[in-house]
Amino acid sequence: MSELSYSNDVLSKHQFLVKEKFGQVNVYGKNAQSLLNKATGFIRDYDFTLNPYRGCQYGCSYCYAVAFSPNSQMQKEWGNWVIIKENAVEMLEKELQRWYRRHPDKPPSIYMSSVTDPYQPIEAKVQLTRQLLEVMIKYQPILVIQTRSPMITRDINLLQQFKSLRINLSIPTGSEAVKRDFEPQSPSIKSRIQAIGKLRYNIPFQTGHDIRFSITITPLLPTLPEHQDAFILKLGFVDRIVIQEFHPTQNKSLVASTREQAIALKEKYAWWYNQEQENYSQFKQKLEFLLSDVEIKEGREGFGYD
Repeated sequence: MSELSYSNDVLSKHQFLVKEKFGQVNVYGKNAQSLLNKATGFIRDYDFTLNPYRGCQYGCSYCYAVAFSPNSQMQKEWGNWVIIKENAVEMLEKELQRWYRRHPDKPPSIYMSSVTDPYQPIEAKVQLTRQLLEVMIKYQPILVIQTRSPMITRDINLLQQFKSLRINLSIPTGSEAVKRDFEPQSPSIKSRIQAIGKLRYNIPFQTGHDIRFSITITPLLPTLPEHQDAFILKLGFVDRIVIQEFHPTQNKSLVASTREQAIALKEKYAWWYNQEQENYSQFKQKLEFLLSDVEIKEGREGFGYD
């Protein structure tokens, strides 16, 4: 039987049909009512957010996006499901055409992605993000891609065709043991550093093109003292580093806040979190001292295109 065969597993109230199993992950298919959504909150300076998927297989313990799950059961199973927006390519084409009818001389600014990872493992098979990039090349928006996946290097041939592009690679810690605790399903630190380096050195400069590279250490997780200097020195080839503390904890739905799972992990790293402000400041100072030629920005300011 084909791996793409359908089962009869339907989530009540939301009518999601399991399209396939991808490892231990349930993969659902659903049409989106829109693909370009008005950017708000932390990234409100952009015109739109673009999320090819709902849910994220990486399931990081601290991820605020779990609050945007379709229902409480899927919140509990965060990391074990993903929804493919099956009409995304057609929808994006229509929405970009509509934008340029209204704003013929102004490209839209798009942040991809705000509540999912566009290069999570299912992308290797579905290639939805790649198809969306192919559409966007024709329209040349101002684009920021946020990911923690080395898979982005697959699309170098497309990325180099954008005229205004920033790539944000998320690396919240320089210690693999810490990564395994806070984000056990995500790629290794080494593979991410190699990926952003490959992007940086394999997208050639072209006149009229502005392609930039950031590493987002967000939220700033502990890095063991013996790893800090070596980690920081490996980041010197990007033009910007962004650091940020955990989102405030809030007992509300649909609000960006730190999950209880990550809060519990803080106890394991009491040596860091008992003096969090001091450790944060010291780490920032190390960044500024060791990487004097790299722009260091904090929080919302760092997530802008410019």
